[in-house]
Amino acid sequence: MPQNNNETKTIGVLTSGGDCAGLNAVIRAVVHRAIENYGWRVLGIHEGTRGLMDRPVKYEELTLKLFTGNILRLGGTILGTTNKGDPFDFPMEDGTRKDRSEEFIGGYKELGLDGLVGIGGDGSLDILNRLTTQGGLKFIGVPKTIDNDVPLTDFSVGFSTAVSAAVEALDRLQPTAASHERVMVLEVMGRGAGHIALNAGIGGGADVILIPEIPYRMGPIAERIISLREQGRKHALVVCSEAARPVEGEIITKTEAGGQVRYGGIGHDLCDQISETTGAEMRVTVLGHVQRGGAPSSHDRIVASAFGVRAVDLLAAGQSGRMVAWQHRQVVDVLLDDVTSRTGNVDVTETLVQTARGLGICLGD
Repeated sequence: MPQNNNETKTIGVLTSGGDCAGLNAVIRAVVHRAIENYGWRVLGIHEGTRGLMDRPVKYEELTLKLFTGNILRLGGTILGTTNKGDPFDFPMEDGTRKDRSEEFIGGYKELGLDGLVGIGGDGSLDILNRLTTQGGLKFIGVPKTIDNDVPLTDFSVGFSTAVSAAVEALDRLQPTAASHERVMVLEVMGRGAGHIALNAGIGGGADVILIPEIPYRMGPIAERIISLREQGRKHALVVCSEAARPVEGEIITKTEAGGQVRYGGIGHDLCDQISETTGAEMRVTVLGHVQRGGAPSSHDRIVASAFGVRAVDLLAAGQSGRMVAWQHRQVVDVLLDDVTSRTGNVDVTETLVQTARGLGICLGD
């Protein structure tokens, strides 16, 4: 068990990328561990990587007085975050792009940090790893994303809460589907990974689950819905990941006003196709950012707390360039270079895929 030492260090903590539930639980754990066990100072960096690039640097000192009990339960992040503006290729106001990586490194050094805990998804962790490696800075990563697609960890912070939101949506949609004899389609987030759809579909009693890793055909989907009708059940639940796609087709995306391309629209497209092939009355629900917000689940709070404690302990041990991870019911740490060189999509041979098939759930293939 690490003990207090007389060397007073200063560490930073930031959240980067999209928000999710459980971020504040990580911050809380970092502060408690650093102050109570090591006697260190903790500086919270505002607005992710942007906070260290701005001048003056955007930060605040985090003390135990801030963590009275409520912050553990709060969704979002008390430090703010950003999922725009790669420091290596930052979009400037005049339309040009600039490498601002040295500004990030300068901000780190200006604050006199002895280490940094960065909470982010696969993209954010890759950027933070490259930034801190370039500057020779101490850095420990904490995986967070509702998509659960960070490699080498069973769970990322925010995933459990997102799945719970999707399951609750299915619980609410089922009675309406049954009452009106409809087929309900629920489109969930997840980017290119189908973890949310797969977990929520099993937990919420879906009849069809469509994920990016298994391109679908309309034939098996229609057969499943018609077979349910023949069994006497005239309603069904379909869960689709936002990046699900047909065998002979492309992922549906939409371009926003700023030119950013995002997934979305597959739910409505499926409604039209299923209605045409089965004659079923259809409705679609796009869950969207509801999956990100709200109070974190107990599981996310526990995982986040364990991650925060381990991250500080790694800095105390002089470690850097590593990410905390959950494997085999315990917290471990892995090389960030190993994380960023892999993908974290659903393995189509994994237990939950086989579970879905065993339950008679159609996966579209």
